[in-house]
Amino acid sequence: MPANAVSTKASRTAQKGQQTKAAIVDAALNLAAQIGLEGLSIGAVAELTQMSKSGVFAHFGSREELQISVVREYHARFEQEVFYAAMPAPRGLPRLCAMFDNWMKRTSAEIDSGCIYISGATEFDDRPGPVRDALVESVSIWQAAMFRAVQQATAEGHFRADADERQIAFEIHGLILASHYEARFLHTPGSIERARKGFDNIITRFATPSAPRFSPTQLAPSSRQG
Repeated sequence: MPANAVSTKASRTAQKGQQTKAAIVDAALNLAAQIGLEGLSIGAVAELTQMSKSGVFAHFGSREELQISVVREYHARFEQEVFYAAMPAPRGLPRLCAMFDNWMKRTSAEIDSGCIYISGATEFDDRPGPVRDALVESVSIWQAAMFRAVQQATAEGHFRADADERQIAFEIHGLILASHYEARFLHTPGSIERARKGFDNIITRFATPSAPRFSPTQLAPSSRQG
């Protein structure tokens, strides 16, 4: 067989392997959203994807690697939907509002399915290891992004110079956790709306009189990014 034919065949095989692995991770992510990362097993995912256990094992090598792959895929989707989707908004308060709005949309969608970050924190809060490390890294990256957005709001003059940026970021994160708990666990009506009202209250407390006030859906793309 010619060398180029061998190379083409190898490339197709590798591409098919990547597609199969992506399909497994997608199925495992959907399953973990319902039963948690701890509930994942090679056997359960094999049954869900109608593959053999050995077939699933060949792509990950262990249950732990499967769990970590799920965490990373969840993080990639979270970043795309919440963080990167907010980047067209102008720096400062408009971008912070867009990030929160995107986050609330995702939280609303996860009321029925569950949040890997929240369930994972409960399952692995006191269990050191690679899965916990992957979860902590993902959440830390997101919290850092939110904190940068708050800092930019101060730098742009949208928050008062004496605003406690750490406190603002902490309270925003707290609103998300509270809304998820109230809506998913307690089924409290109006939880999402209360979280949005809480965010508005935070902005009102710390914003300067000249700070822009518009909803994230009204934000226009800006060249001032980064």
